[in-house]
Amino acid sequence: MFKYLVSDIHILCLLKFCSADSIERAFQILDQIPGRATGAYSHSQGIKGLRDTIASGIEARDGYPADPNDIFLTDGASPAVHMMMQLLIRSEKDGILCPIPQYPLYSASITLHGGTLVPYYLDEATGWGLEISELKNQLEAAKSKGISIRALVVINPGNPTGQVLSESNQKEIVEFCKKEKLVLLADEVYQENIYVPDKQFHSFKKVSRTMGYGEKDISLVSFQSVSKGYHGECGKRGGYMEVTGFSPDIREQIYKVASVNLCSNISGQILASLVMSPPKVGDESYESYFAEKDAILSSLAKRAKTLEAALNSLEGVTCNRAEGAMYLFPRIELPKKAIEAAKSANKAPDAFYAARLLDATGIVVVPGSGFRQVPGTWHFRCTILPQEDRIPAIVTRLTEFHKGFMDEFRD
Repeated sequence: MFKYLVSDIHILCLLKFCSADSIERAFQILDQIPGRATGAYSHSQGIKGLRDTIASGIEARDGYPADPNDIFLTDGASPAVHMMMQLLIRSEKDGILCPIPQYPLYSASITLHGGTLVPYYLDEATGWGLEISELKNQLEAAKSKGISIRALVVINPGNPTGQVLSESNQKEIVEFCKKEKLVLLADEVYQENIYVPDKQFHSFKKVSRTMGYGEKDISLVSFQSVSKGYHGECGKRGGYMEVTGFSPDIREQIYKVASVNLCSNISGQILASLVMSPPKVGDESYESYFAEKDAILSSLAKRAKTLEAALNSLEGVTCNRAEGAMYLFPRIELPKKAIEAAKSANKAPDAFYAARLLDATGIVVVPGSGFRQVPGTWHFRCTILPQEDRIPAIVTRLTEFHKGFMDEFRD
């Protein structure tokens, strides 16, 4: 009886505070879950009805069909990345091409599974551009060392660098992977975070299909998460990977690895389906939902622009345009005395700067050395996530600290 009482209370709360379409959606989701409750295990790939919803969302986004059987729901994008690294890497002779600077998940996962990270350097001078010539050079260099390249990681929009790839560049990447028979691992978790009018997000699946390539032509794994975008539900641990272009035998192995963890958490599965199926025109919640979405993304764009301008005003600091994601990755030219002081403190120069900044102001940035970078260059990553009304105070504290730091260590 207590169970029914709680259920009735939930329903009353829904009726009082939620729009009609939200209530309808909640009951639709319950109908898709065996037993109409979230406490039991699901299919190892995720609840079929929720995968159907996600497939429909992908199709609406890209204009090309998506198969729910290609979708594996996971506890955020990170477990999906680990899963693919586990499947791809057989020994230290297997290499994965990764962008530098890179999100440390990739280097950590490759190391964990016993493979070799093969770096390709993004070109800071061209706004963190991805040059195919650099991919070719690194591929050949790895082969000369007896390393077999298995996959290429692309993060778009970029983390920590914040660039958004052009469609033409994406086509070059698809061609490269097809020619070299590489699995393309497309980290697309920031697909909603675009801040400049001349760039827009295109999924690699959409790009490959517009080029006329079907599933048999290229092996592609696309990652998405509820942690990013304008949702920010990091602790809910929801995400998925869409796996296309693999033989039935390999698909069976992917399913076996997914089955080891039984299933991802049900709340995260539900959120992933909601991220890919927002309210539609005519829904009662449509206007309020998109007003909130637009307000969040507009505010993030303003914060990015403000911080970008502030960083470029600092002595010795240059920062590329913030096109997407949630970060800026400025380059900092440090005085020789600061580099010597860092060496004496047994720290990388950018880590020394970041520690001093934290101690003096409470502002947290991540040293570029934590993401890898071109040797001899120094950077730090800062987010655009502080509340918009706090950004001016942060800029003031950062500016005052930086001036004092440069004066202290001036050659």
